[in-house]
Amino acid sequence: MGTGFAKRKKQAKQLQEQFLKMQEEMKNAEFTGSAGNGLVELVINGDQELKSIKIKPECVDPDDVEGLEDLIKAAFEDATKKAKESAGPMDAMGMGGIPGMPDLSQFGL
Repeated sequence: MGTGFAKRKKQAKQLQEQFLKMQEEMKNAEFTGSAGNGLVELVINGDQELKSIKIKPECVDPDDVEGLEDLIKAAFEDATKKAKESAGPMDAMGMGGIPGMPDLSQFGL
């Protein structure tokens, strides 16, 4: 095997390291979603786990629990949209922003 294979193997290793770094950064990133002009605000991480939620008191109406539920849902959708948009660089690398590694076995990894 010539030096071309060794070069491709090194490039694949660098790509793998870059992917792992991006994956860790995405996991630790936080995304804030809001709804109702800030009446409901929540924070999720890159794994889409809920980290915090804030509800302004003027939003709480015992006669309209459904409205509050809708605002929470909308805020969550806003945050997940931001998380997906942030995964763009991983999509550009052909990795789809999903957990796990691409198959690099052809490079001996």
